[in-house]
Amino acid sequence: MNVPEPGAPGAPGAAVPPPGCPAHAGGGAHGGAAHAGTAHAGTVPGGLPVGVPLTPLYGAAVADDPHGLYARLRARYGPVAPIELEPGVEAWLVLGYPELLELTRNEALFSKDSRRWRVPAEGRLAADSRLQPMTSWRPTLLNLDGAEHQRLRAAVADTLARIDHRQLRETTEAAADALIDSWGPDGTADLVTQYARRLPLLVFTQLLGLPADAGTHLIRLISHIADSGAESVRANQEFQTLLVDLVRQRRATPGADLTSWLLAHPAALTDEEAVHHLVVMMVAGNETTICWTGNTLRLLLTDRRFRATLTGGRLTVADALEEVLWRDPPTQNFPGRWATGDTILGGQYIARGDMLVLGLAAANADPAAQGPGTPGHTAFGGNRAHLAWGAGKHVCPAQQPARIIVETAVETLLHRLPDLQLAVPPNELAWRPSPWSRALASLPVLYSAFTPPRPPAPERPSAWTPPQVPQPTPAPADPTGRPEPAGTGALPSGSTPSDATSTGRTPGSGKPGRRSWWSSLAGWWSGQ
Repeated sequence: MNVPEPGAPGAPGAAVPPPGCPAHAGGGAHGGAAHAGTAHAGTVPGGLPVGVPLTPLYGAAVADDPHGLYARLRARYGPVAPIELEPGVEAWLVLGYPELLELTRNEALFSKDSRRWRVPAEGRLAADSRLQPMTSWRPTLLNLDGAEHQRLRAAVADTLARIDHRQLRETTEAAADALIDSWGPDGTADLVTQYARRLPLLVFTQLLGLPADAGTHLIRLISHIADSGAESVRANQEFQTLLVDLVRQRRATPGADLTSWLLAHPAALTDEEAVHHLVVMMVAGNETTICWTGNTLRLLLTDRRFRATLTGGRLTVADALEEVLWRDPPTQNFPGRWATGDTILGGQYIARGDMLVLGLAAANADPAAQGPGTPGHTAFGGNRAHLAWGAGKHVCPAQQPARIIVETAVETLLHRLPDLQLAVPPNELAWRPSPWSRALASLPVLYSAFTPPRPPAPERPSAWTPPQVPQPTPAPADPTGRPEPAGTGALPSGSTPSDATSTGRTPGSGKPGRRSWWSSLAGWWSGQ
């Protein structure tokens, strides 16, 4: 889809900001760069006084206390707040629930086409900016509007809809069992690096039609890429070659897998388009399931409501999944939309070419979404009116497969390790410094016993039969020893565990996942 390049500042139709607009201070349309710690002159209606810098959406504040940050921004500016994405790059963070719905549903006024963004047009976005991977325009459903977006989205959504959900659950459970069985005898593990970060790729490689042993290899490649280390260039080339070869093979010899279904779709994707969208599915799907799994396990391990409610009943894993999507969604902020013309949103003046960031976690916390009062520790139950998946025409098309993978991952772990407990105090858990993902850096746990895997379900014919999950290589034991447990108690599970055995486990040396456009995209998304 061809979209005209936006007009330069001062050209006909360019925005003329109102006096004192903080994101347009300095005269003209963004006449001066907004630097962290640099005061912005003027005021906005009911908002920013003279001499106050824009709030950075990066660094420790957004990692350590994002909820407090969003609450302060809402109290000061209302539902739309001026922020800084990196030194010299300003944007708007949409905090209000109704305002975010308006933003995502009004495609004519708020476009997904980042070529409209004034910041790079004015030469204010560095070539090595960490914003490049997710704001640079590319021919994917993430960056398009209108008919071309609908064509590509239909291809992706229809492809994902062909997944056999029962087979997906069985494949995920088999991969989860293989990972748990690879842990050693000392009864410790890191559920982020050894479980949540490894499991999705073991499943996705099978969904895509890659060989059975590709999962562990792909984990190593992504680790090198996101580290941006000495092996990153080689790993990136190898990964791209892998996907290009896969598309060529499936074009010639289709199979019962996502790659073949995507190529066979009536949308008639080219090989280049197919590779682009396989990358999008892998990166977005991988990071979302990693964060959702880790955040759900954290909630189950730290919140006593999920051991017993006041009435003596139990909250379920499904309840925990929904609460995480409300409170700590895997993607807390997401860029973006770009204003196609001057407008007002949430009481703020938005100029043509301005960037607006979707504050998904902040919008979920909007009193307009939750009703009077603060829910505090009240479970959300089956309420799925959250915005964790976005809204409008660009809402995530992979919600159900992601839910199956995460729910199965959590239930399998709790079945296998019924006495699982946190190995450090909850306040010592660290979050990755990403303004985009809500992702734990680690989740160390202890356990003393495990139950054997559940017996496999009876075989049945299926249009999709994934290959066998390879057994991961056991990782070396943790030389640092075992910390004291932070808490005890039974956790909810999707099934009743069988009698525990005395076999134990160990932590692995798996690294958090890792950065080219796809590689920078992976690292950017995960906070690298």
